[in-house]
Parts: sequence; C-alpha cells; structure tokens
Amino acid sequence: MTPTITNELLSALQWRYATKQFDATRKLDEPSIHALTESLRLAPSSFGLQPWKFFLIENPELRQKLRANSWNQPQVTDASHLIVLAVKQAITHEDVAAWMEQLATIQNTPTQSLSMLSSMINGFTSQMDAAQMLSWNTRQVYIALGQLMTSAALLGIDTCPLEGINPAAYDTLLGLENSGYTTVVACAIGQRCADDKYATIPKARKSAEQVITRL
Repeated sequence: MTPTITNELLSALQWRYATKQFDATRKLDEPSIHALTESLRLAPSSFGLQPWKFFLIENPELRQKLRANSWNQPQVTDASHLIVLAVKQAITHEDVAAWMEQLATIQNTPTQSLSMLSSMINGFTSQMDAAQMLSWNTRQVYIALGQLMTSAALLGIDTCPLEGINPAAYDTLLGLENSGYTTVVACAIGQRCADDKYATIPKARKSAEQVITRL
C-alpha cells in the first residue's frame, strides 16, 4: 500500500464526524449513491449470510414521519438521503440452502461440494435461541454500517449514524411488520452545513497506547 493511499484513508477518517447539521440544498449524485449502496451490498458478514435489508429513503413525506419517530432529529429530513438498516430476525435451514445454491452458481461449483459448509452453518445457528440469533444477526448489520460510513468518508460524504429512533414505528412506516425483518439503526448521508460547529471541534479519541496492544 502506497503512502498516498494510507494518508488519504487516515485523512478521511480524521475528517469524518457525526454530522449534526446537513445542508438540505445539496443532494448527492447518482454515482455517489450507487457507490454507497454498493458498499452496503458488498459488506462482509459471518458465513456470508447477509442477514439484512437496507432502505434508501428519499420520499420527503416518509422522512417527515420517520423524523417524528427519531426524537425530531433534523438529520433525518435535512440530509440528502436517509438509509435504514434492518436485520433479518432468524436464519432458517431454507435460508442456508438458498445461500448454498447462490454460492454454487456464482462460484461455478457443485452444490454437493458445499455440504460440509451447509452442515456447519446449520449446526451453528441451531444452537441459538431467537434472542441469541437476533443479537448475532444485529452485529452483522453494524459491520455494514461501519463500512458505509468509512466508504462515505473516503468519498467526502458526511454521515450521521442514528440509534435514537423508534424501531417499532420505523417498522410500521416501512412495512416491515411480519416480514421477518426489523429496524436496527439509521444513517443520514449528505453534505455538512458550512456553519455546523461540530465540524471544527477536534476529534477526541483515546491514545493508541490505551486501545492498541501488540503481542
């Protein structure tokens, strides 16, 4: 990896912050939206199961309703777009079988060659009760959220993750009730306001010595 690339990455991560004020007049172009949605689609997950759905919210009326269920946070309506990340509540044997079929097709390999992997996944997921599986799947969603925010930073796009939301109300507004999916977190994406005071506040983090241990 070249020094230029590493410097660009570190600079982008220093530049990124949880944007509080978005410029509602600045809309992201389609290539940027495509890149960000692809960063979600390409996010890693345990066993590659991808237990999630992502909703790109553009409709102004829907976003107003979501804002009313987000402690009235202005990012929900003022950002260029709002992304809602939902989790699949359960992984069934049918889900695993469908994933094995897709793997076999994409990787041009016989389905039978994936039988050991299929058995391992089914054995692992079968040990979990509903609460444990939901917790495990939810952790996968946060991996995708992290990839989204890092990708946005590299593109010079601002983000703000939003956990201060009413997931049940979001589920109703997004039609997720009885779908097998439920809302986890949202993320506003767009461009910061020039006068957002939080943009110039120094980033406060623990030192590398406090959080990194090399063995």
